Amino acid sequence: MSKVIEDCIFCKIIAKEVPAEIVYEDDLMIAFKDINPQAKVHILLVPKVHIPNNLYLEGSHKPLIGHIILKANEIAKKLGIAETGFRLIVNNGTDAGQEVPHIHWHLLGGEPLGRLICK
Repeated sequence: MSKVIEDCIFCKIIAKEVPAEIVYEDDLMIAFKDINPQAKVHILLVPKVHIPNNLYLEGSHKPLIGHIILKANEIAKKLGIAETGFRLIVNNGTDAGQEVPHIHWHLLGGEPLGRLICK
């Protein structure tokens, strides 16, 4: 992991400076329960390298992103939501609802989530 960005809560969770209910961790990423869940199951999947948002991704990040997406599938299976369905969301920027400027994926499931309505 790169250095801890001082005001980034996810960097602090990765560095174990702030507690979180971790469901998975390896050298590349950490996954933990959202403290303000929007579904019965709401897990955040966060790379250990600080990347502010989707716009900062580069070609060198392809293996990392692929790893996170595949781990999302494994976590969904482990939590028993893979068969009934789950949603994987990335919010990019404040207008999209990104509250923490460290790229992350929301894994949501465990109940009917309804349709996404695009305006």
